[in-house]
Amino acid sequence: MKKILLIGKLNSVVKETNQFLSQYFHVQLCSENANVAEGMLKIVDPDLVLISLIGAYGIDTSIFYLLSDQYAQIPVLTIGTKEESSNFFKYYENSQFENLIRPVENTTIMEAVCRRLGVSGQEVEEEAAAEKSERAGKKRILVVDDNGTMLRTMKAMLSDRYEVAVAVSGAQAMTSIGKQRPDLILLDYEMPVCDGRMTLEMIRADEEMRDIPVMFLTAVNDRENIEAVLRLKPAGYFLKPPVKDKLTAEIDRVLYGGKEK
Repeated sequence: MKKILLIGKLNSVVKETNQFLSQYFHVQLCSENANVAEGMLKIVDPDLVLISLIGAYGIDTSIFYLLSDQYAQIPVLTIGTKEESSNFFKYYENSQFENLIRPVENTTIMEAVCRRLGVSGQEVEEEAAAEKSERAGKKRILVVDDNGTMLRTMKAMLSDRYEVAVAVSGAQAMTSIGKQRPDLILLDYEMPVCDGRMTLEMIRADEEMRDIPVMFLTAVNDRENIEAVLRLKPAGYFLKPPVKDKLTAEIDRVLYGGKEK
């Protein structure tokens, strides 16, 4: 399935667009912050970038320069009202950028996405159906880490056994969980702003999320740090960088409890 990076404020329209497109593509949500977007572009390596201009008057416009300068090969589709869109046309570079005027039907968005990707709707539907069938038996793992290299490593390490989603912060993790519930979360303990402890507290405070098993990843190997991690009673913890065989064995223990997979 093709990969789409959906940039914009998380509102009802973005949620609806994400829900619709996720039936046919791998969609990764991203805030309208240029630094976050730059990191997610490296991690996701999308085939198309979709930017929602809804309520985005404060969007970091350097995103447009980033896309045209460093990712000119990636088609960009924006969606907004005439008024919203007119504020950003000056940042568009040649045919890389295309805009759809709201209100717009999901089918029209789908047609535009397929056209920009150079594929037919039938191809997309067939590929999505095949992948859905393939991953039907796979458990979903959410990896949360502010380090892009670690996220890419973890995704490569686990993708052959599990369906892997990624998030670069605790806030983005909460959004991802709300979008599609994971079976297990691998959570970096040391993150800026909202660290692993705070993220775990948010997960446990939500009635619909609190029973999701969380395993910590930590780069600090000292007694005080390990004891602090264990006091939170996670499903497990691993020192970075984790060894693949040991990590997958521990994940399987938590997910299946020693039962046959």
